[in-house]
Amino acid sequence: MVIAVALLLLPVLAVLLYAMDRLEGRLFDDAPRARHARGRHLRLVHSTGELPGRRRRAERRARRDAA
Repeated sequence: MVIAVALLLLPVLAVLLYAMDRLEGRLFDDAPRARHARGRHLRLVHSTGELPGRRRRAERRARRDAA
């Protein structure tokens, strides 16, 4: 019985510490977030279209042809 308590005590305390940290962060966070702000988001692929250099060259060519 004592061994079971000792084995379960560490994971329970880790979860409790994590939960209290999240709760404290929400309660005492002074910085208001903008309405349009999103959570943390990692974008690995920025766009699937043309490369920016090619797009700029095509725009310059179009402007030059229009003139």
